[in-house]
Amino acid sequence: MSKPDRGALIAKAHKVLKKHYKPVAYVERPLLENLIFAACLENNRFEAAEAAYKALSTGFFDWNEVRVSTVEELAESIGMLFEPQAAATNVKKTLYGVFESTYSFDIETMKKLNLGAAIQKLEKLDGISPFAVAVITQASLGGHSIPLDRGAFLALQVVGIATPADESKGVVPGLERAIPKNKGVEFGSLLHQLGAELAANPYSTNLQKIFLEIAPDAKDRFPKRPPKTPPAPPAPAPAKGAKPTAGEKLKPAAPSMEKKPPAVAKKPEPVGKKPAKPSPKPEKVNPKKRASAGPLAKRKPR
Repeated sequence: MSKPDRGALIAKAHKVLKKHYKPVAYVERPLLENLIFAACLENNRFEAAEAAYKALSTGFFDWNEVRVSTVEELAESIGMLFEPQAAATNVKKTLYGVFESTYSFDIETMKKLNLGAAIQKLEKLDGISPFAVAVITQASLGGHSIPLDRGAFLALQVVGIATPADESKGVVPGLERAIPKNKGVEFGSLLHQLGAELAANPYSTNLQKIFLEIAPDAKDRFPKRPPKTPPAPPAPAPAKGAKPTAGEKLKPAAPSMEKKPPAVAKKPEPVGKKPAKPSPKPEKVNPKKRASAGPLAKRKPR
């Protein structure tokens, strides 16, 4: 049996995905706001991205406050996303790229340009990912471009439509030709839902069934679980009398388990009584003098 060509696989994938997912249409927004939504949507589910966009648009005074906020602050407000830190970074980069290019957040004039010029202008903005450009092309500019993030590329590789080389280039040859323009938003949303689930759980058995339904030979391309690393063996005990090497640290000696006799408490001195003076030490006598004097020596008369 010959392997189906890429166009046939894409058509079959579209048919199978419609059985398992419902298409999602973009909400009509200004171009800048669709850019921010795209930054939240990359590698995340549609419903989570909508919730994150709402949290950003209502939880901050304006988009400039979002721009100057820290990634940690933004990530905390969009914690419902699968990768809040990455999404927060994308949001900041998007707003910085727009502001540094226009010194404002009004980019609606791009809609007046022809499609090619508008896409080129978007691609020149710092911090705008190819995924976001494709979303804007579909949602705001009326063009035909299938948004592909990391999860979507991985899903297309599993079923044999894309290759790692395609992902490195950021494009899947023949994808837009195989999917007509009037089905572009539908197919893009179906593929994105599959890719978002794959990014969140790459070893899901339910997803593997969908992949096999599209391509029976997909089993060989399923994401592989990383092998478990065995625990490191314990270090051998040093021989008796052996000196520690330069890298070894001497361990402190274990505390002695012998019981020490309890200390005897001294009786307190009675209040008001002076302490007794210590008895004077006996005077040392020179043994020669003691021998000369003797016990019977008489004293000289005065």
